[in-house]
Amino acid sequence: MKLTVEHVTTYVYDQPVRGVVQSHRLLPTQCQNQSVERWNVTVSDGMMGGSFRDGAGDQVQAWTVTGPVERIEVRVTGVVTTTDCAGVLRGNRELIPPVAWLGETGPTMPDSGLKALAAGASGETALPLAHDLSARVSEAIAYTPGATDAHTTAAEALEQGQGVCQDHAHALIACARLRALPARYVSGYLFTDSDGTGHEAAHAWAEIWIEGLGWVGFDPANACCPDERYIRLGCGADAAAAAPIRGIARGPGSERMEIAVAIASAQQ
Repeated sequence: MKLTVEHVTTYVYDQPVRGVVQSHRLLPTQCQNQSVERWNVTVSDGMMGGSFRDGAGDQVQAWTVTGPVERIEVRVTGVVTTTDCAGVLRGNRELIPPVAWLGETGPTMPDSGLKALAAGASGETALPLAHDLSARVSEAIAYTPGATDAHTTAAEALEQGQGVCQDHAHALIACARLRALPARYVSGYLFTDSDGTGHEAAHAWAEIWIEGLGWVGFDPANACCPDERYIRLGCGADAAAAAPIRGIARGPGSERMEIAVAIASAQQ
């Protein structure tokens, strides 16, 4: 499937700041699941800095905006051709061993509820176990836009029984790690057409390491594995580590962020 992307993130400061430094994970993963035909990232009044490919295979790009700064617009446009690989991430070059993704983080710290959810899953081998874990998270946390915020933990989302894709991914990661399955958070995009779903185009899911198969994606928010509708950007231990844009503003005052993402099929 050929997908077009337009992703605009706007930062507005209530008073001018002296400068802003950002780190981007906004380049689609180089793998067999997808190929980039065209991709462009611009930052208003920004100066591009150095870049590197981290141990997970993600391209990280630095940007600097010299102040005084009142408003910054990060614009991403591109075209990506995707392939359905049954959820398996194929051809991604990475150096980090899977065992490194077993560690707990704040958002994925398990409580008694997550431990019980993980313990109830069954499967004779790792793959069916991972599928059952994902299904249980889907059933336990109803997709409810606005029910949680960026700081909600997996335990909190499970306790209230509702959340968004970030919460589904965190909960599945926590449960997988409890069952000794390496797991990580993935950020990207999801194309939704006329199927009636209300999920936002900026999306998140989890990947679980299956010995002999590799990293397999699971999207509890949609009760499926990633297919040709998904564009993968990057991964991390949790949402903060995998964030497409991370940054620091130098100066007092507060920051307001607005995000607009449009994903379309080029065939339509």
